[in-house]
Amino acid sequence: MNPPLAVTPENLDRAAAVLLSGGVVAFPTETYYGLAVDPFNQKALERLFQIKRRARELPILVLVSSHEQVRRLVEEIPAIYNCLIEAFWPGPLTLVYPARSSVPNRLTGNTGTVGIRHSPNETANRLIDVFGGPITATSANRSGSPAAVTADEVERIFDTEVDLILDGGHTPGGSGSTLVGLHGATLTCLREGKLAFATVRSRVASILLNS
Repeated sequence: MNPPLAVTPENLDRAAAVLLSGGVVAFPTETYYGLAVDPFNQKALERLFQIKRRARELPILVLVSSHEQVRRLVEEIPAIYNCLIEAFWPGPLTLVYPARSSVPNRLTGNTGTVGIRHSPNETANRLIDVFGGPITATSANRSGSPAAVTADEVERIFDTEVDLILDGGHTPGGSGSTLVGLHGATLTCLREGKLAFATVRSRVASILLNS
C-alpha cells in the first residue's frame, strides 16, 4: 500500500523525485485528482496508459504553472489564446495547441496537438514548480470509471500502481475542464466543462469588438 501523504515541502520534494525517476504521482486539481508523470518521458507515459487502461489513441492533458512553460510544449501560441490565458488562467480551461516535434506522440495521441491548462489548485502548482516543468494531469481513474475526488479514493483504485499520493483534501468533482481548440480561425468547444463555452465566446467577442 502507498498511503496518501500530507502536502509538505518534504513530500513535494519526494513527489518531484518520483516524477524525475519516471514514476506516477497522484495530486489534487480544481476538478478531480490527477495522475502526473513527466510528459517528455516515453516510458512513464506508457506506464500511465497501462495503469489507467486507457485507449492508445487518446491524448493526455498537461498542466503548467507559468506561461513560459507553455513554450516548451507548443510550436506557436495563437493570438486569441493569449487573450483567453489572460482572462481565464489559472482556471478550468484547457487550450489545444500545435505540439512541438519533441513532444511524444503518446502524449498527443498522434494528433500533433497538446492540451494545456494552468490549474488554480495550489498543490498542483507547487508540485509543478518543485518538479521544474509541466506534468500530465489525466484524471485519477480507470478509463470509463468515475474519477477520484479524494486521496483515499485514489489509493483504493490504484493501490501500489501509483508511486506517491499527495493528499490535498476533497476536490470539487463534477465536470472537468472545458476543452477549447481552433479550427482554422474559429474557436471550437471540444468538451464542455466547468467553464461555460458561451462565457469563452463572449470574452472573445468582447476582445474583438474592442481591438
